[in-house]
Parts: sequence; structure tokens; C-alpha cells
Amino acid sequence: MSQHIHILGICGTFMGSLALIAKELGLRVTGSDANVYPPMSTQLEEQGIELMEGFDPAHLQPAPDLVVIGNAMSRGNPAVEYVLERGLPYTSGPQWLCEHVLQKHNKWVLAVAGTHGKTTTTSMLAWILEYAGMQPGFLIGGVPQNFGISARLGGSDFFVVEADEYDSAFFDKRSKFVHYRPRTLVLNNLEFDHADIFPDLAAIETQFHHLLRIVPGNGLVIYPAQEQALQRVVERGCWAEQQTIGADGQWQVELHAADGSDFSVSFAGEEQGRLRWQLTGQHNVANALAAIAAARHVGIAPEHAIAALAEFKSVKRRMEKVAQTGQFVVYDDFAHHPTAIQSTLEGLRNQVGGERIVAVIEPRSNSMKLGAHRAGLAPATAAADMACWYAPPQLGWDLAAAVAGAPVETRVFTDLEQLIGELLQPAPVRTHVVLMSNGSFGGLSHRLAAALETAHD
Repeated sequence: MSQHIHILGICGTFMGSLALIAKELGLRVTGSDANVYPPMSTQLEEQGIELMEGFDPAHLQPAPDLVVIGNAMSRGNPAVEYVLERGLPYTSGPQWLCEHVLQKHNKWVLAVAGTHGKTTTTSMLAWILEYAGMQPGFLIGGVPQNFGISARLGGSDFFVVEADEYDSAFFDKRSKFVHYRPRTLVLNNLEFDHADIFPDLAAIETQFHHLLRIVPGNGLVIYPAQEQALQRVVERGCWAEQQTIGADGQWQVELHAADGSDFSVSFAGEEQGRLRWQLTGQHNVANALAAIAAARHVGIAPEHAIAALAEFKSVKRRMEKVAQTGQFVVYDDFAHHPTAIQSTLEGLRNQVGGERIVAVIEPRSNSMKLGAHRAGLAPATAAADMACWYAPPQLGWDLAAAVAGAPVETRVFTDLEQLIGELLQPAPVRTHVVLMSNGSFGGLSHRLAAALETAHD
């Protein structure tokens, strides 16, 4: 009989991806979570993984061989208390991945870390390796549309992983990424985030310093030349080769279209090729540059990486077009930090010109709930024509007051039906509605798409 593992918090992006790999290894995988919703629940059920709602200790009877505990679990959770009281074997998700996949199979790990763009850059890098015939394994905090799945074991020694700085578990407060032992490391950027576990940016920089300490001498660290926080991290100690990207970096781009849909790539002053692709925005140009640089470290010529990215289809919930009816186009996006909100909206503005943009934003992340980003919220919407904010229950701070000085027309809602009603108002010009949340947003994308379809029947 195959080993049985049960995953607490299985519908989180990381833990759900872990479940897929465990299933591929031939283990019997079950899991429970408080909130079970797509796209993670869908792909788990498609793979034959049994999902259970809630954290009833009965889900752990008979006892599994191992319980993998997600970092959203805390003391007081009935399932966690049951594991501890009964002495059941348990581990964290990152530790399980290290022991059962990365270390056990001696993988060449390509990791992507940073505050923004991890999921997209990791997806780009995995696709470049796949396009080159390298059959990489990967674990990504989203579903790349080129693969249709967020994780797999792969058929080679290469493994691409989204390297999150969030803590590993209630019993292991180190960042997840220190478990991964990368040889190729991308550091996209670094800002203050995760206010629920980090007191300030300096504390996050220390975790990134710990990550650099485990990159081997034959490894490669890639980071933006002008990112001051990352420069401070590197100056604390880096024992691997370094390559810089972006302005003043070894890797640079020349834009041929303001929206980032067409640009040339150069390395050390020599042009490597020109990329025309489906994505837009300066943030995605930076993501692509990092992925191209990382792929070169495993032997993929930049011109081949550029050819791969020309066929890259992005990630679900990263400006994913979910509806187009009449004058309305609706996108579902994961942006949940002022910098990400701003760059996403600016990218769309460069793409659509004078057409109308409505940003619909739910402050849902732990940092948002704590009010850590309040000051940056209103300015982040400047590229839109209108911002609609949804104040979830028990937000704990005055959202209306925080966005009162916004540079665009702004409305705050506490009821999703009223919000949908506002979004359905006829518009004189083509309107792009961008839904931004790192959660399900009450199923708003599906509800709005259905309402638009009914309105235009």
C-alpha cells in the first residue's frame, strides 16, 4: 500500500501544488482546508485528490503516515491540536519538498524570489526550459496556461520553483525559500510586504541574506542593478556569480512599443534578439529579462529563450481575460500590493490608450488587512479612470478614508451586489474592468461575467 499523506491547508497555491507532486510520486494524497475554491480545487480534484472542507480531526482518522502542515495553520486549529496530541508525524511543505524531491533527486534548482512577479517569472522560466526540450519539474503559485497545471515532477534534473519569503510553518518561522537550495537564483525586486510576520523591510532583507548564503559558488544570482534593497542584501555576502538586469545592468532591453509588447534584449552590450509577445507592461518586460538570464545559466541561448516567450500565454489570474461582452472587457488579476496594482494598470493603459479603465480592488492580503499599505493605495490607481474598492467584513481600518485623496473617481462598497450593479452601468466607450484580489473575491469574476452575459442577451 502506498504511503498516505494528508495536507492541512491544501488549497493554498503552494500546498495545492505540493499535493500534485506527491500524487505524481505515487503517494495517496488527501487534504483539508477552510476554503475550497478554483482554480486550485479544480486541478486537485481532476488529479483524483480527495478534498475535505474544514479542519475536523476526523479527517485524520485513520491516521495518515505523514501530515504536511501549511503555513496558514496555527495553534488552536483543531486539526493541528489533534496532530500534536496524538504524536502524528508532521512536517512543513517546504521541508517536504526539499527532502522528497529537490535533495532526494539531486535537482538543479532554479528559484525565483522577490516581492512582485514571482509567479509569472517562474512560469516563463519553466516554459523556456520546456520549449528547449528539457522537461523541467516545477512548482508555481499559480497555473501557467502553457502547462495547465501548477506543479509536476518533470523528466530531468532541472526543477523551477517559486521561492516565497513567507514563513514555512507555525513551528518553522524561516522563509520557505531557505529550504530550496537553489543553484540559479532570480531576485526580482524587494519591498516591504507580509506585515503579519515581518516588522520592517530590514527583517525581510535578512531572510534574503540567508537565502544568498546557501547559493553555491558555481551558482548564479540575478537581480536588478538599481534595486537598492537587493543591493544591500548582496553587499552582506554573496559567494556566487552575479548578473544584473535592467537599467545600468548587464542585461538590458530596448522598447519598440510603449506597452512592452515588442522589445529587444541585449547582454553585455550585444543584442540577443527581439521579442514580440502577448504580454504587456514594464513589469512583464523585467520578468522576461530575468527569465532569459536564468535560462542562459542552464545552457539555453537567449535567442531560443526569446522564441519560447513569443509563445508564452501567461498565468491564470494574471490579467486573465475572463469576459468580453459589448463594450466591456473583464480581467481577473492577482495584484494585491500598491506597486503591483500600479504597474498592472499602467501596463493596461499603455495598451488600450484612451479607452476607459475601471480598477476593482479588494484589500485582502494579510498586509492589506493590517493596513500596512494604506498610504500607497490611492496613488496606485492613477492610471485608471475609476477605482471601485470593496471593503471586506472586519477589515479593521477605514478604507474610505484611506482612498479619499485618490487621483481618479473613487467609490467604496461593502456589498458585492451593489458593486456589480455599479460595474454594469452603461459606458459611452469601451471599458476595461480589472478585478484585483489575492483571494476568490466572492466569485466576483464569474458573477460579473454572468451578469454581463445576461445583460447583453
